[in-house]
Amino acid sequence: MAKVNENYLKLPGSYLFSEVGKRAAKFLRENPDAKIIRLGIGDVTRPLPQVCIDAMKRAADEMGHVETFRGYGPEQGYEFLREKIADFNYKRRGLNVSAEEIFISDGSKCDCGNIQEIFSLDSRVAVADPVYPVYLDTNVMAGRTGDLQSDGHFAGVTYLTCTAENNFSPKPPAEKVDLVYLCSPNNPTGTTLDKAALEAWVAYAKKFDAVILFDAAYAAYITEENVPRSIYEIDGARDVAIEFRSFSKTAGFTGTRCGYIVIPEGLTGTTSTGERVPLKKLWARRHTTKFNGTSYITQRGAEAIYSDEGQAQVRELISYYLENARIIRESLSAAGLTTYGGVNAPYIWLKTPEDIPSSWDFFDKLLREKHIIGTPGAGFGPCGEGYLRLTSFNSRENTIEACERLKTF
Repeated sequence: MAKVNENYLKLPGSYLFSEVGKRAAKFLRENPDAKIIRLGIGDVTRPLPQVCIDAMKRAADEMGHVETFRGYGPEQGYEFLREKIADFNYKRRGLNVSAEEIFISDGSKCDCGNIQEIFSLDSRVAVADPVYPVYLDTNVMAGRTGDLQSDGHFAGVTYLTCTAENNFSPKPPAEKVDLVYLCSPNNPTGTTLDKAALEAWVAYAKKFDAVILFDAAYAAYITEENVPRSIYEIDGARDVAIEFRSFSKTAGFTGTRCGYIVIPEGLTGTTSTGERVPLKKLWARRHTTKFNGTSYITQRGAEAIYSDEGQAQVRELISYYLENARIIRESLSAAGLTTYGGVNAPYIWLKTPEDIPSSWDFFDKLLREKHIIGTPGAGFGPCGEGYLRLTSFNSRENTIEACERLKTF
């Protein structure tokens, strides 16, 4: 008889965003005439940049001719895209990242979830609370944690408390951990880690021989000059950090799927006997074994954003969503509601009214009375209780209408 991986049974009944979708679908079945405005799941709504569409059309045409047809591509990604990423996102910012350290994938969510496979099962993991669920859930699935406790935390995990009191900035723990997940600009809170905060984390990782798993999927949304766009802006970070990036929110690729991971050449982990092993080597083995590469057509579309025209179109796209974020943030503040984020990120972290028992209660009330979908903060961890995440990815018209509806709260 085939036995199941019982670690999956430790997880709550469904993935957070699946539960949000189920509740929304049930409400719509019961209220088919309701005009729902979705500010919950972080899915974009604007079309792809025209340069990406044109590039993918040309690439698709190439696939129709024997001379330019391509089958399996290099698993690590085509050099034309890796070189552009290294140049535009790192070298032009004075950062030492080469194309050989970049692996193209079908999205940073996959990379963030899969990276734990190259580390030992007895690795101690640290995550922020609240946290993007993928970081934690994939480690639970792998068997790196104990059971879910009554306080909403999994045994065997180091939680980094993030509250309004510490500006939702996770601080290094006193204890030693092996893997640290950091996200800046942050999902779900929309806040960022400044240079001093990241310097403290790099120093911690060096002291305890830990690896920082740095999710920079929203780096393109940073507007403030004092906020690092890459962990590698911090001296010594190449010795301790892996970085994840995405085209999903940068260029609207949520349905097109493309992202990448950066693993520096000198970054190593240890075996049980103390031997140092390059993490890039392990990831390359995992990547080439389990992944056949992102499609040529998609990679040509991603490459297009690194032209002058592409950069202009991406800036216009990001500006659109950031303006939505400003509208949400200022409208809710004017209505007397407390918000965080929304300056360097497409997320607004809304404090729920004191007279509503829980964030799921507020979610249900908002859906039932205002026909608006957000994401309950409790779904991101116990410290998310009392908050609701709103996204700026809807249309301008829907964003303004949602703010008008929300003002009555």
